[in-house]
Amino acid sequence: MRNKRVEVAHEAARLLYYGFSEEYKDAKTEAAKAFGTSALPSNFDIAVELDHISEQVEGPEREQLLQRFRKEALEIMTLLSEFRPKLIGSVWRGTARKGSDIDIQVYSSTTGEVSRRLIGNYRIEKEEWVSKTSNGETDKFYHVSVRLESGDEAEISVTCPEKIGERRKDSVYEDNITGLSVPELRSILLDNPLRRFVPEKKKG
Repeated sequence: MRNKRVEVAHEAARLLYYGFSEEYKDAKTEAAKAFGTSALPSNFDIAVELDHISEQVEGPEREQLLQRFRKEALEIMTLLSEFRPKLIGSVWRGTARKGSDIDIQVYSSTTGEVSRRLIGNYRIEKEEWVSKTSNGETDKFYHVSVRLESGDEAEISVTCPEKIGERRKDSVYEDNITGLSVPELRSILLDNPLRRFVPEKKKG
């Protein structure tokens, strides 16, 4: 059964990497169906396999991509510094790959203020309210998608200031999403631009 889970995890990761699936849940269901098994791996196991595939396919270019993402994130976050920005997602984790975007969380009581600050510096492609359910809880965010000169994309999630300091659990790594502030990201880029923030897998 354990070997089946490994096979399903690898196939689910392949489906995610090449864009055949967008969500972990769908990828693992499709992968299990392909192998004719009900053995489902954890999201953590799939993330590990996805990381391996990304490394094999992209090689050294992946490290260069991560550094570029983080530098671009710092520029955006510095511009939005009054909104207490945090770098989250794969660029924070250090697991970014081709096709990844830059995820930044900001806090503001009015979504328009964030958009106005971005206009003139970045091309806004889309603005919308988005609901996201994780671990049984649904949060509502205002998403602003911007396109950078490099062609990379950044997703800025705007939520109310009352949620500053609120802990959210990651549905993949099962730890708290802490992210990086502007000073923390600047320090990382100076001292260890490839540093990862991925927890070790729990035994058992």
